[in-house]
Amino acid sequence: MPRKKTSLWFKGLELLARASLAPPKKKTAARKPAARKAAAKAPSVRSPAASATGKWLRSYHSAPPLAGHLVNHLAYALYVPASLASQAGAPLVVMLHGCKQTAESFAAGTRICRLAERAGFAVLLPEQAKTAHAQRCWHWHGEVEHTEAPAVASLVEAMVAQHGFDASRVYLAGISAGAGLASVLAMRHAPLFAAVGLHSGPVFGAATSTMSAMHVMRRGTRDDPVQLVDEAVDVAAYPGMPAMIVHGEFDAVVDKRNATQLATEFARVNRLIDAQGELRVGETRSYRRDDTDYTDWLRAGRLVVRLCIVRGLGHAWSGGDAREAFHSGKGPEATSLLWQFFRRQQRAG
Repeated sequence: MPRKKTSLWFKGLELLARASLAPPKKKTAARKPAARKAAAKAPSVRSPAASATGKWLRSYHSAPPLAGHLVNHLAYALYVPASLASQAGAPLVVMLHGCKQTAESFAAGTRICRLAERAGFAVLLPEQAKTAHAQRCWHWHGEVEHTEAPAVASLVEAMVAQHGFDASRVYLAGISAGAGLASVLAMRHAPLFAAVGLHSGPVFGAATSTMSAMHVMRRGTRDDPVQLVDEAVDVAAYPGMPAMIVHGEFDAVVDKRNATQLATEFARVNRLIDAQGELRVGETRSYRRDDTDYTDWLRAGRLVVRLCIVRGLGHAWSGGDAREAFHSGKGPEATSLLWQFFRRQQRAG
């Protein structure tokens, strides 16, 4: 896409996000210029390990070379809580940030490190480089080789091997573009993960270019999501992937229709529905709790896919730290919801 169009798109995305996140304006006393200047210099990202006592490691991973990729270095942060007696055999949660976020801002906004201390799991946060994308967006559409999915998969394998994390309890979550990449990883590298969580993410397999990605974000796909996933994945051979999808009711950046379509896709790859979209096994339940509309797909009474539409929420992490961009205090704590879902899942083999 020409640079001018890309710039206009990101400017529009930023305005939409601000509109969905900005609190009502309040009248305040005028501040002196010096005070305004000092406030402008204040750091926008706080310590991601605030109120946590574990180890925060920053490093780089060199993934195997791919055709068309000149650089395969991937920055990442790893948090190992002090509450873990040993890294060996510990669960690992992989968190993929959204556009204009860093590993630190995403960790701080989701409060994932504090939960890791209480629950006893490690956290891996891959980080997109500005040299790869000026807004730090992950490439989640098009051919899988043109995304960062192979590099992230390589990083996860390396971390499990190096630190001895439990390979059967590796979980994946992401927001927005990070959720888009997470769905690619879940579909294309399923044996690596025991479950996936997608927050404010686009439907899988519908976008093939930057232009079509914008259309998908605005209104979801016009194609049948069952057909989309059937064309991309061998459903009969797919090992299954428990999935939780969380989305804001008033998301002005990624329309909530994407969430409904994602839930259908994961119901399909878990063989809960057939090629016509009809329920094949198990049951579905719909209910409302804490201003959130839930739809669950269950097999033999066990939760496999859950869709959560948070009422009144825009394009932001539900129940997060609102001091960080793209996180809101509105709604249930998505971080806790995801962990409660993850902890019951384990990859066989």
